[in-house]
Amino acid sequence: MLRTLAIRDFVIVDAIELDLSQGFTVFTGETGAGKSILIDALTLALGGRADASVVREGASRADISAEFAGEFSPALLAWLDEHAVASDEGSVLLRRVVDNGGRSKAFINGVAATMTQLRDLGEMLVDIHGQHAHQSLLKADAQRQLLDDHAGLQEDAKAVAAAWRQWRALARQREEFERDARNVLLERERLEWQVGELEKLSPRPGEWAEVSNEHSRLSHAASLIEGAQQALNLLSEDDAAPMLSQLTSIEQKLAKLADIDDKLKPVLDALEPARIQLQEAVYGLNDYLGRIELDPDRLRTVEARLEALHSAARKFHVSPDELHEEHLRLSSQLRQLSDATDLDALRVHEQQLADAFHALAARLTKARTKAAKSLSSAVTAAMQELSMAGGRFEIALNRGEPSAHGVEQVEFLVAGHAGTTPRPLARVASGGELARISLAISVIASSATATPTLIFDEVDSGIGGGVAEVVGRLLKKLGRDRQVLCVTHLPQVASQAGQHFQVSKGSVADGRTVSRIAPLGSAERIEEIARMLGGLEITATTRKHARELLAS
Repeated sequence: MLRTLAIRDFVIVDAIELDLSQGFTVFTGETGAGKSILIDALTLALGGRADASVVREGASRADISAEFAGEFSPALLAWLDEHAVASDEGSVLLRRVVDNGGRSKAFINGVAATMTQLRDLGEMLVDIHGQHAHQSLLKADAQRQLLDDHAGLQEDAKAVAAAWRQWRALARQREEFERDARNVLLERERLEWQVGELEKLSPRPGEWAEVSNEHSRLSHAASLIEGAQQALNLLSEDDAAPMLSQLTSIEQKLAKLADIDDKLKPVLDALEPARIQLQEAVYGLNDYLGRIELDPDRLRTVEARLEALHSAARKFHVSPDELHEEHLRLSSQLRQLSDATDLDALRVHEQQLADAFHALAARLTKARTKAAKSLSSAVTAAMQELSMAGGRFEIALNRGEPSAHGVEQVEFLVAGHAGTTPRPLARVASGGELARISLAISVIASSATATPTLIFDEVDSGIGGGVAEVVGRLLKKLGRDRQVLCVTHLPQVASQAGQHFQVSKGSVADGRTVSRIAPLGSAERIEEIARMLGGLEITATTRKHARELLAS
């Protein structure tokens, strides 16, 4: 529900802050006092159009804030999370600022927002019914949604939408194949050849590095053998004086000298690890020479494999070590293309999905037809009480092209008087009629709509007497489940409200006219209702009548 509405420097409002409650609230006052300005300001906070004319004369900017609180719908909470604007306090604060140059800024819970975001969120919070305001019931999507919600067909509608998406996705795939059949076949032939080439080669993961290392070793085998043998000779097999023998001789000499002077002991200790390391090197070289050999046949085999891998890499425009991954990638593409180009299978599957969609859509149509008759009768009956005797409300299900919403278009039709042909709700000429019809629909379908706040501006246009009392009762009934705000000229409507605000004009020190608003207590309500009954002159009779209205 709308908890507070703060308006500053908007048209003829300098500063107003309203604390609103649940239930039915009315705004009354003399013509021109600025009652509808409150609705206009809220509309602006909900993402309505704005220009410099909304800024109060002499002010730099208009600033409107609307705070909503209470239990929000799952869809609204999901929207807040999706756009990262959820509040820790569990409330929603919409703010709109318009400067005197016509530039506008919007905020949701203190976070800068676009006008589209403000409007999308606003439509989930408030539904405004009035002659000069946006009304969701004029939208074809909203009419279909209201009918489905009223009949509890949300899950059926979702199933139809899901079946439609699956059917159309496969249909587009089949159409694309038929359109590009030759290109697809050529692509498949190309892939088959490429995959065949790579299957013959059968590159293994890491094979390039492995083969390169083996080739390097085999191609340098003679040099490796010669070098290792020379090193071994110098270390231990030289006829003259191998290093290992010389080092052993040096150790022996120093050992004798260390017995004479122990200062040579550290030198002797340093030589011993060196001799051990040289001995290990000799063992290693003997082992290496025992294993390595010249193998010209193996070298030719490795060179051929190396050339085959290198040639394939050039052909497929990849590096040699990427050939295995390229083989996997092309094989996957070929499998997908082969699956997708089975035209007969595609057509059979497409028909199956089409049949599934039409079966679900037919079930939805049947349920919608039943619900449309019930809702049409209820709204038509309500119109008779709302000064539209002979009027008729119909919900037409117009057969159309299949879509995500089924096989029909839902359209609300209205005949304002007996003998007239029902026309689309959006084309109803009278704003007052439109507001009253919307009121009737809203009351009857109130259990279906998730919008927590409903606003009715000038719903009493062209009615009075007993009809006005009916309107008041309907609004009061609607206020049991929703927050209802209403701008009214009728005492019969105002007397039904649980909260009553009076809007009036006043002057400030510099002579400018400003709009004022004040909540009314019991005694003040009697005076305001009496004024609405009797005009400028309030008599004891009008006060008595006012008390009777409030008491009833």
